[in-house]
Amino acid sequence: MRIIYMGTPEFAVAGLQALIENNYNVVAVVTMPDKPAGRGHQVQFSPVKQYALSQGLPILQPEKLKDETFVAELHSYNADLQIVTAFRMLPEVVWSMPRLGTFNVHGSLLPQYRGAAPINWAVINGDKETGLTTFMLKHEIDTGNMILQERIAIGDDEDAGSVHDRLMELSREMVLKTVRLIEECDHGNKPLPTTPQPESDNLRPAPKIFKETCEIDLHKSALEIKNFVRGLSPYPGAWLPKLQVMGHEIAGPIKIFRVVPSPVAEQKGQIIVPCGDGHIEILELQQPGKKRMDAKSFLNGLR
Repeated sequence: MRIIYMGTPEFAVAGLQALIENNYNVVAVVTMPDKPAGRGHQVQFSPVKQYALSQGLPILQPEKLKDETFVAELHSYNADLQIVTAFRMLPEVVWSMPRLGTFNVHGSLLPQYRGAAPINWAVINGDKETGLTTFMLKHEIDTGNMILQERIAIGDDEDAGSVHDRLMELSREMVLKTVRLIEECDHGNKPLPTTPQPESDNLRPAPKIFKETCEIDLHKSALEIKNFVRGLSPYPGAWLPKLQVMGHEIAGPIKIFRVVPSPVAEQKGQIIVPCGDGHIEILELQQPGKKRMDAKSFLNGLR
């Protein structure tokens, strides 16, 4: 079976690696174009490209997915199946190309959290579980028929980074299971068993997160703020425009990585901030141009 794999960030490397290590025939990899990054603006390869280079795989990096040259090149690989993990929205001319179609690995329990940031929003909303879903692509984003789904619990103090890493590991298994099921059905000349996504009025979206999305609203409850902060930690990071500490006004934006509800309004050696239903204690933070640090180190610096 000839497979084309599409993805860009570290999350997408796990599934590709699982395919290669299990001797699947990945004939090409599609990833985002190289971009300058960092202070030196040096060109940086995506994690998927770095891994594909290490394995000697052909790499396609289209600026536009409808570009005729790219579509023709993609077609020349004569893929039986395409797999998408953390990539871009594909046009029909691309996702409908392989004879077995294209499936996506999505970081939520679909139909919940359709969109670009499902892991962050599940933690922000205080969910107790999330998971991975593989599904066949169709026109509307993240709405195709589901193939497989796996669940994991979210710890009360777990942040989005930790959930991301656990789902990334789970994606190795999910990609292999889905490919094996498709392969088995193809060999047996049987239809792939899929399940339509149930529709509901209670679906939560997972839109892309921007800097302005990440500002902490201190009118919200301590628990809501705690979930908001851990849902954006370590990246992109929740922030406050300024902070009053020990008579100092600290200019921001100040990134906040960990908070807990506080039973007191003031306590020596702690950073406590009023909020909608009481107070929160800031445990980890980062000033502009400085390193992330715990509250004790921050306060020692002020003294």
